[in-house]
Amino acid sequence: MSTCHKIAELFELLGPQWNKEAHLNLVDFLQILADEAGHEGDLSTLSDDILIYHLKMRGRDKNAMIPGIAKDVVPDFKAALLKARGIK
Repeated sequence: MSTCHKIAELFELLGPQWNKEAHLNLVDFLQILADEAGHEGDLSTLSDDILIYHLKMRGRDKNAMIPGIAKDVVPDFKAALLKARGIK
């Protein structure tokens, strides 16, 4: 994934969420996101991947599958074997 694509995706996900908390400055909002994601340490060590996945999952059921993984789930073992062999 290119850096420009990650930046665009992060801004696309961050904008609507930050607008809901418009009274906060960006650093304060990022700290809230980091805390929600369970990140420990300085914001400088918070990765863009953590932010992107947390923003994708924010507000969803805690046990919900990450959207990028959900598309690859197969219903059973036989379907998984066929998919692995390139048979759909």
